[in-house]
Amino acid sequence: MQYQKVLKMLENTPYLSVGLDVGADFTWMSIMLPNSTLTGKPFKIVHSDPQSRELAVTKIKEAQKAYSLESRCFLESTGIYHIPLLCFLRDKGFDCSVINPIITKNSTNMNVRKLHNDKFDSKKAAKVGLDASLKTSVIPDDEVIDLRNLVRDYYYFKDLQSAVILKLTAELKVSFPAYRKVFSKVTTQTSLKLLDAYPLAQELLAAPKETVVEMIRSTARFGEKYALAKYDALHDAAEDAAVFGRALQSNALRIRLYIKLYREYQEHLDSMLEELHKAVERLEGTPVRGRISLLQTLPGVGFLSAVVLIAEMGSFDLFSSPKKLYAYFGMDPGVNDSGKFHGDRVHMSKRGSSLARRILHMAAINNLKVDKAANAPVNPVIYDYYIRKCAGKKKIVAVGAVMHKICNTIFAMLRDNKPFELITPEEHCKRYAAEHSGTMNAAA
Repeated sequence: MQYQKVLKMLENTPYLSVGLDVGADFTWMSIMLPNSTLTGKPFKIVHSDPQSRELAVTKIKEAQKAYSLESRCFLESTGIYHIPLLCFLRDKGFDCSVINPIITKNSTNMNVRKLHNDKFDSKKAAKVGLDASLKTSVIPDDEVIDLRNLVRDYYYFKDLQSAVILKLTAELKVSFPAYRKVFSKVTTQTSLKLLDAYPLAQELLAAPKETVVEMIRSTARFGEKYALAKYDALHDAAEDAAVFGRALQSNALRIRLYIKLYREYQEHLDSMLEELHKAVERLEGTPVRGRISLLQTLPGVGFLSAVVLIAEMGSFDLFSSPKKLYAYFGMDPGVNDSGKFHGDRVHMSKRGSSLARRILHMAAINNLKVDKAANAPVNPVIYDYYIRKCAGKKKIVAVGAVMHKICNTIFAMLRDNKPFELITPEEHCKRYAAEHSGTMNAAA
């Protein structure tokens, strides 16, 4: 609410708009008056030059004094390059905002000519900044940014590790085709240890039986019987590879390389997960920590998923409705209507956090699982909703609808500060009617 009040005040107050087109090594700056007139030529700020940075500060302050107006600085989001300049200007006391580059790109052209360069883009950013209703990005607190950096790096290495697994699997399909039937995953500790020692089928056949059996038994720890059964399966697979397979020394080299990379990435993942736990523990007693714990009560959302959603969300207080939340995550429909034409092939806009969408997709899949022991869905309400959607939609579309449903649930949990409670739609309607009837009676 306080944020909305500040925005309304700014709408009625004229100001100097400072547009900054940020690059890796330098930034072009343009200062524009409320009547869209530039105060001078664009100025080049060299990031590595202290004098250049201070001169930019001086120019903004001189313009403020000359026109008796406060200034607002607008920087295009560049991923990482705008962050040092943003912090620098904020430390100097300037009001700074980050704008989505899509907004400036799609804004009205200031020139009929096809023109695109850094100087012109800084003017464009200043022009866009004069719109007091412009939606700007709010920079989260440093603690949230720390979490965001860690989870993004975690999934970066996770994706690299997944690529290595695909490479290893492809290599085995050529040199040792039947190997993948022996283990549920080629990346189990027993499997990796065997492949590291005997990457080719002929090497496994030549190895003493006692050595291989002991290696399996000591790693898997399921007993002698399990180790002997696995050895027999491996032996059959190795004999089959002699008939159907093509093993070269280069295959052995690559298999060992992929195993080494997989283990290195796993070390990185383990260390980052440990740092994540420490970072969250340091937030004990804060709203962020409470929200992470709250999300973990939702089926299909564990510690890592909860941290990702809160970190990618930034500040939940900025979202006044669930629609704004899933639009922020890029799950809003990309509408394509014009005149009498109404596009019927509507897809997610995907103009948001791809990592948050990935987590919500995993949460949707987890909620649709059936517990084999209980012979019942993990989340019967979500499962019934999915089945109804599948009656008239493709499965992938139904999963997207489940993601929306889960996003609505997350919004309600964080808004009401209440843990997840499994209730049917009928029960929900009864509670809603009871609450509102009580409110109407009190008003009467």
